[in-house]
Amino acid sequence: MQDLPALARFGGLVATGLLDVTGDPAALDSGGFWAVSADFEGRVVCARFADVRREGVPAPVPGQWRGPAAGDWTSSLDRAAYTAGVRRIREHIAAGEVYQANLCRVLSATVAPDADVDALTALLARGNPAPYAGTIRLPGHGVEIATASPELFLRRTGRVVESGPIKGTGRTEADLLAKDHAENVMIVDLVRNDLGRVCAPGTVTVPDLCVVEKHPGLVHLVSTVRGELCEGVGWPELLNAAFPPGSVTGAPKSSALRIIEALERAPRGPYCGGIGWVDADRGTGELAVGIRTFWIDRAAGVLRFGTGAGITWGSEPQREWEETELKAARLLAVASGEYPGAYDTGGAPRPDGPGTPGRKSTSGRGTGTFSRGEVQ
Repeated sequence: MQDLPALARFGGLVATGLLDVTGDPAALDSGGFWAVSADFEGRVVCARFADVRREGVPAPVPGQWRGPAAGDWTSSLDRAAYTAGVRRIREHIAAGEVYQANLCRVLSATVAPDADVDALTALLARGNPAPYAGTIRLPGHGVEIATASPELFLRRTGRVVESGPIKGTGRTEADLLAKDHAENVMIVDLVRNDLGRVCAPGTVTVPDLCVVEKHPGLVHLVSTVRGELCEGVGWPELLNAAFPPGSVTGAPKSSALRIIEALERAPRGPYCGGIGWVDADRGTGELAVGIRTFWIDRAAGVLRFGTGAGITWGSEPQREWEETELKAARLLAVASGEYPGAYDTGGAPRPDGPGTPGRKSTSGRGTGTFSRGEVQ
């Protein structure tokens, strides 16, 4: 909606007073507070805001968000196409072309012309709180995103950079298989390689490997990869090395990207991209992997949501389909107004923001692109 003001929310912060928008990630090193949206396909939008203040997500107001009914969603890949895609990836693995590839599908449903992602954000904050939840509303620039991401793509504090890849999903810890651990380790190696391209030799470490984390309705295996950036490396170089996130592509990344392009029938857009903030004045920033993410496509008049799974030789097609269903179920219920916890006032987003760790203790107009980092 063109009459809604630009806005961004991350953790316990809200940013207003849009100053400028650019597609050049070099601006992220130039000063100011930026909201960042990077599509999986490489389009990046950086929006600089004048006013950044601590403010919790408002409580949801019944009727303010009119989402699609639960049965209105259509999928870019139905069950038959998705399971066929899993079998095809296993053939690529058998042929030695790839070790793992992430297969995703995009769900779409008609949305009201006056739909506001910030109203959806209020529901998500209560119905599906997430450590890297965020909202970017730039109606004049084609960016209207609400994410409930559980996954850290890149956190930068001065010269220290950290990534928290997720691989392995189950309803409970007992559901996690050897396949899930192997999948996680493969992606950790890929992320180490990505960060190693821009970090000083010997500084890339793995402080945490395959830690079980509980999230609403499911559990994940999460690892941490950390390094110290080389002198002269800024956000453009870091994004070029690490993008798109390894956990939502596969290994080797270059081969996985070719397979993804051949099998998936819809662009991922902000889903599986990078969504977050950069405080260039403080030399800090935090981008989430754009999973558990909704976005409004105004041209098509639809709300979109992506879901997927990592495919390895040990994958069973039906189980992988069920994993995509598990990841989507709670979020779609919240967006459809059918999840009762979404109106609870006790569930709140994490109260931290720039300069404060998250879950672990541990400026012009236009849009542009940056190249994808590839692993050979």
